[in-house]
Amino acid sequence: MINNVVLVGRMTRDAELRYTGNNTAVATFTLAVNRNFKNQNGDYEADFINCVMWRQQAENIANWTQKGMLVGITGRIQTRNYENQQGQRVYVTEVVAETFQVMESRKDQQGGQSQGGYQSGGQSAFGNNQPMDISDDDLPF
Repeated sequence: MINNVVLVGRMTRDAELRYTGNNTAVATFTLAVNRNFKNQNGDYEADFINCVMWRQQAENIANWTQKGMLVGITGRIQTRNYENQQGQRVYVTEVVAETFQVMESRKDQQGGQSQGGYQSGGQSAFGNNQPMDISDDDLPF
């Protein structure tokens, strides 16, 4: 069976780092992930996906990311349920993130530009700043 998730989105707030009773780090955060189609008004909507990360990676994401940053994560979907104080059953679906990567440079974050994670110093990964001339016929898919 397969349960893999890959998400790229913006942090809606700083990751909240806590520790369990046996001193295991756990970070919770939410990623805003744009949908790839527009609504009736011509705007892109976003899904706000709750994520949790454990141990050293939890400490890393809390220390290296902040609200608004473009972040990529890999992980799995997990469901759980519990009974709240009112005696009602509460169901939770979340992504248990295993790894993360910051997808933009500090320069892009500070300048308000979002060019993706593979661009730094104003140049693309191919060494120039010119747009590539590619037609749909050139793509293998």
